[in-house]
Amino acid sequence: MAVITCAPLTADRLADYLAFFDTRAFTDNPRWAGCYCYFPVHDPRQVEWEKRTAAENRADVAACIRAGTTSGFLAYRDGEVVGWCHAGPWSTYPMFRDQPEPDGATLGVVFCFVVAPEARGQGVATALLAAACDGLRARGMKEVQAKPTRGAEGAAANYYGPLSMYLAAGFRIVRESADGDVFVRKALA
Repeated sequence: MAVITCAPLTADRLADYLAFFDTRAFTDNPRWAGCYCYFPVHDPRQVEWEKRTAAENRADVAACIRAGTTSGFLAYRDGEVVGWCHAGPWSTYPMFRDQPEPDGATLGVVFCFVVAPEARGQGVATALLAAACDGLRARGMKEVQAKPTRGAEGAAANYYGPLSMYLAAGFRIVRESADGDVFVRKALA
């Protein structure tokens, strides 16, 4: 099996990112194909998410990538993108404005994992999570948070990553919500 390598999303990898979302990311879940992982960086005070088109999301996430205002990691195997993980500092996500976090200046967040269907179950998400933690540490983050869903089954339901992956990577459960969301954290320093 070929080695998985992970690289931070930069403007020079924009074509790889878009090609992955255009052709491979959601071949088995076309309902989400129009997101382009723009949701985590959209500003809910200015954007009505439900009214957005795939073309708008594609264009806006491309602009964010060019401007360096969205971050994450691409997973490559044999020179092809096989996965994506959205990860960045808490302070860069407009959706958190109404949720003040005491340590928001040094808290990283891991959001979505998208793994090509043919590459699932082969360690891609685990490699992306490790790259995200390393990258957030390098950016000065002291801790990282994620929100997997307890009991989620299937790739679509596990888009935040499976709880078991986080626990195996040293995250600890800090709280759970009634709807199954589990907030996990890991110290990076």
